[in-house]
Amino acid sequence: MIKKLKKKFIILATVSMLALMAVLILVMNLINYSTVVAESDKVIEVLPRSMEPFDGDDHPIGPREDHDDDFWDDDDFPRGMSPEVMYEARYFAAVVSSDGTIKDIDISRIISVDRTTAEEYVQKALSGSRSKGFIGQFRYMKMQDGDDTRIVFLDCGRRLEAFNKFMLISILIGVAGCVIVFLVFLFAAGRIIRPISESYEKQKRFITDAGHEIKTPLTIIAANVDLLREDIGENESLDDISSQTKRLAGLTNDLVYLSKMEEADRQLVKVDFPVSDLISETAGSFQAVAASQKKDYRINVQPGLTMNAAPEEIERLASILIENAMKYSPEGGNVTIDLQQQKKNIVLSVSNTTGEEMSQKDLSHLFDRFYRTDKSRNSETGGHGIGLSIAQAITEAHGGRITAAVDNDSVFNITAVIPQ
Repeated sequence: MIKKLKKKFIILATVSMLALMAVLILVMNLINYSTVVAESDKVIEVLPRSMEPFDGDDHPIGPREDHDDDFWDDDDFPRGMSPEVMYEARYFAAVVSSDGTIKDIDISRIISVDRTTAEEYVQKALSGSRSKGFIGQFRYMKMQDGDDTRIVFLDCGRRLEAFNKFMLISILIGVAGCVIVFLVFLFAAGRIIRPISESYEKQKRFITDAGHEIKTPLTIIAANVDLLREDIGENESLDDISSQTKRLAGLTNDLVYLSKMEEADRQLVKVDFPVSDLISETAGSFQAVAASQKKDYRINVQPGLTMNAAPEEIERLASILIENAMKYSPEGGNVTIDLQQQKKNIVLSVSNTTGEEMSQKDLSHLFDRFYRTDKSRNSETGGHGIGLSIAQAITEAHGGRITAAVDNDSVFNITAVIPQ
C-alpha cells in the first residue's frame, strides 16, 4: 500500500507540474504569437499611406516620394511606431480589380520575391475568404482602394523565426523543469510520506498484536460457555454468548489475515496447480446453499487451466466472492461463476442479480474495510464487511487487479484478473 501511495504521489505531483508548465508555455507563446500578428497588422495598415496611389496608368504603387513635413503627424499613425518602419519593412503589394484581374504589382521593396512568385501569392490570397492571414512567412491584408482591392504582403520571416526560437526554448525549459521536479519528487517522496508509512505500520502491528491478545480471552470464554452448558444444559443466553464469541473470533482472524496479506515483504508460496479443478470444487460446495435459496446457480469453468499461485489463497478468494454473491442476491435470483483464460491472465468473474440499486459511490468504496452498501442488513447477512477487502488483498498480492461493476440489468459483477 505504501509503495502504491508513493507511486501515486510521484505521478500526481509530476502530472500537476506538467499541466502547469504546459499552461504557462501555451499562454506565453499565444501572447507572443498574438504580439507578432498585431505588430505585423499595424505595419501593414500604415504601409498604404507611404505608397503612391494607383491611377490606372503606368504609375507605380511603390513608396510615396512627395509627402510634406506634417505627413507623419497624423493622429491616426500608431503610437510608438517610428516612421522609419516604412523603409525597414520588406513587403510587396498588388492592386486587383473587382473582376479579379491583377492590375499591377510592386516588388521594389523586396528582393526575395520575383513577379511570378508575387502573382502566385496574390492568387492564394484571393482564393481565400479571409481579409488577412499568413501565406508562408508573409502576412497579407486586403484593403479596398476605390473599386479595386489593394493587397499588401509583409515579410514576417524574422518575427516568425524569433517566435519559433522562443517557443522551442520555452518548451525545452519546461521539459527540463519537469524532469528536475520529477527527480526531486522521486527523491523526496519517501520522506514526505514517511509519517503516513510509520502510522500505517503501527496500525498493522496494533491489529496483529491485538488480534493475538484477543484470541486468548475468546478461547477462555468459549471454553467456559461449554462448561456452563454441561452444567445447566441448553440456555439462550449461553447460545448468544457462544454466537457472538465465534463472530468476534472470526473478525479477529480476518483482520490479522488481512494485515499479514498487506505486508510489503510478505512472500507467497506459489506452485503450479490446476485452477480449473480448484474453482469447480469450491463453487460446487455452494450448490446446496443455492438450491435451498432457490437460486439459479451456474458454473462456467474453462477446463484444463493451470496457474502459478498460492492455491489456498485462490480458494479463499473464490469462496469470498461466491459467498458475497449468495448473501446479496435475492431469493430466486441468479448467481454465475465464470473462469476463463485471457491472454496470460486467469480471469475469475462472479456475478449476481441485485435486489437493490447500487450507486457509483458504493462501487468506489466497495473494497474498503467494513463498508456495506446496505447498512440496514448487517444482522441479516452476517459477516463483517471485510471480505472484499481480503479479496482485493489476495488479488493484489498475486500481482493482479479486482474490479466491480453493475450493468443495466442490475447484475452485480466482481472480476479478479490474476497473471497466470
